[in-house]
Amino acid sequence: MEQFKEFVKKRINVSEEELDDIVSRYHVRKIKKKEYFLRAGEICHYEAYVLSGLFKSFYVTADGIEHILQFAIEDWWVGDIASFNYQEPALQNIQALEDSVVLTLSKTDKDKLYEDHPIYEKLSRIMAQRAQIASQHRIISSIGFTAQERYLDFIKRYPKIYPRISNMQLASYLGVTQEFLSRLKRQILKPNRNS
Repeated sequence: MEQFKEFVKKRINVSEEELDDIVSRYHVRKIKKKEYFLRAGEICHYEAYVLSGLFKSFYVTADGIEHILQFAIEDWWVGDIASFNYQEPALQNIQALEDSVVLTLSKTDKDKLYEDHPIYEKLSRIMAQRAQIASQHRIISSIGFTAQERYLDFIKRYPKIYPRISNMQLASYLGVTQEFLSRLKRQILKPNRNS
């Protein structure tokens, strides 16, 4: 819980008493590698702060193709925002790629936190803004960047994620085939070999 307390204290100004009460509403959950936090069609009853591990959020098209929307590692959040807020069926799946530990918060407990600690709304706003910025960048890069630009941008933005995912997962995220990604990596590395 100390890790989460530090995360909160860096973002909002709270007393130790308030912080203890906020943290007490969260529950530790261990999720094994390949286990789902959420499946499409289910209602997202919890949002979660990642203490350790790695997750992928993905959508599967009617033809069975998996499209990874995002990854989440330590100090990030996982959940389906629309499903959580409106208690409607989720469109995405969220699966652990490593053995993971999260802190979960139910919708009821989150709403109660807003009532009991108005400052908590500031934390939610900061997290929502971060998510919106990341989502906006993701959309712009997927429609406006070349595959090479998307690849280089991913490495630069997410250096802690890159070494922890497979080529297949990265290709899915970038919207390219594994073969194309392998060729792309070789092309990028080629000039460096001559120097």
